[in-house]
Amino acid sequence: MANLIPWQQRLSGGTEDIQDEVIRWYQQTRHGKAYAPDMIWGTLQTEAYASEILRRVVEFLGVPDDVAAGVAKRMERQQVLYDGEHRYEVILGEQALYTNVGGPEVMRGQMERLLRDIELPSLTLGILPTAAEVSVVPMPGFNLYEGGRAHYELVSSGVDITNPEELALHERAFSALFRAAVYGDAASDLISKALAFWSKG
Repeated sequence: MANLIPWQQRLSGGTEDIQDEVIRWYQQTRHGKAYAPDMIWGTLQTEAYASEILRRVVEFLGVPDDVAAGVAKRMERQQVLYDGEHRYEVILGEQALYTNVGGPEVMRGQMERLLRDIELPSLTLGILPTAAEVSVVPMPGFNLYEGGRAHYELVSSGVDITNPEELALHERAFSALFRAAVYGDAASDLISKALAFWSKG
């Protein structure tokens, strides 16, 4: 079963309320998984990067502008990385390191943040190299939460999938992506390469 709610409906009061909802999802999920092929996973975003993302959401959808409040909530949700009670497996596509969100200064800060957070005991951060061979077809990013839910963020709506058979396929897909990604020093090397790119004159 899939539950689909248009963004303009969900964000009719601005971005802060939905960030509160996401905080609850993360707090309730002791072991979460996420695949983000072309942007930085929200819980690893710097304040500057998150501000640019939510600004684009507000402008694109024409919803109330409460970007500062929404960003503050997004920063609050990141406490799950440091409370010692949660664990996350996150795969970023190498493209996520190069998708221009806010320009070189913002991207440099974001790469530095990734290089710092890759050492967190709560986080297994993998980078899926652009040329990696993966045993599943290309797919959009998704999050897997405990309690039986996969979540997608699409152009016009957010989609929650709760059917057990569909969730099993998502777990298989995540496992395939996880096997194809690189970790530790190899992941840090790719992030450092991206940092050097954004640091050019």
